[in-house]
Formats: sequence, structure tokens, C-alpha cells
Amino acid sequence: MDSTERFKANLLNVKAFAFDVDGVCTNNQVLISESGQLLRPANTRDGYAISQANRHGFPVAIITGGRTQSVATRFEMLGCKHIYLGVADKVVALRDFCQKVAIAPEAVLYMGDDMPDYHAMQAVGFPTCPCDAAPEIQRISRYISGFRGGEGCVRDVVEQVLKLHNHWHPGESAHQ
Repeated sequence: MDSTERFKANLLNVKAFAFDVDGVCTNNQVLISESGQLLRPANTRDGYAISQANRHGFPVAIITGGRTQSVATRFEMLGCKHIYLGVADKVVALRDFCQKVAIAPEAVLYMGDDMPDYHAMQAVGFPTCPCDAAPEIQRISRYISGFRGGEGCVRDVVEQVLKLHNHWHPGESAHQ
């Protein structure tokens, strides 16, 4: 079995996803409106993939140190039920998620991009990152997406997992 086949075989073991927000689900930029509101650009293709994961029974956790309510609203709209805002210790949030969905950490694909994700990534079976992640994060990742944070890296990993489970179909709406 070559490395690509091993990689695909490992993806078959993924039963849930956990994502950081800034630098993974967004491009690491925060815009500030005239009223002082923080705005984070989000990729709609990444959003589609998250909605499909939720739709097909793959629980998705959003784990972020940020506290912006708009982040929770965005992911609630995509069907996420496990949204952790203002997290100081991402391992604690990850364990809570795994307990709530009754899935072992070894079956979780976690995508992070920077040092606050380091220990949570070490606690899962499939740590991944976008191609513009910090070097320390790239070193502990089992897969480095060819896409940057907020520019398709989430779609990349979710699509691969769902395709292997025969849950990725052309023309499928996010609202079916």
C-alpha cells in the first residue's frame, strides 16, 4: 500500500470533524467596521462542505478562542450544534465534543493553523492544517491541505472524507 492509499484508508476512520475558526475557516484577517464590529470573511465552499458533513451525520465542532457571536451564527446556519467560543484550552472543548457525540478522539479530524491548536491536534487521530499554517502545526499534521485558511482547506478535507463514505454527490443542495 503506497502513501496515498494509506492516507485514504486513514480517512475512512474519520467519524467527526473539529475546526478552528481564524486561519482555518477564515483567511486570518479580521475587518473592523465603522461601528467597531469585527468581521471575518468566510468561504462559501467551505461552508457548503460543513453543511454536507452535518447533513450526512458527521458531527462538526467549531472550537475557537474568539468570542464573536457572528461566528456562532454562521456555523449554526450550517447545521453545527457544537460551537465552542472563547476557548482557552481547546483540548477540554475537544473532549467535551467527543463525549457529547460518543466518538473517540482517534476518529476526529481536527484542522488547526497555529499554536493554540497544537495540543488539540495532538489529541486526535487525524490532525490536519491549511498550507499556510505555522511550521510547528505543519510538523504535527498528518495531512497539509493544498489550500490556505479560509480559501478551501475545510472543503478539501471534508470532501475527501465524504467521497470515501459515498456522501458527496454532484448537484446536491445544502438545503435538501
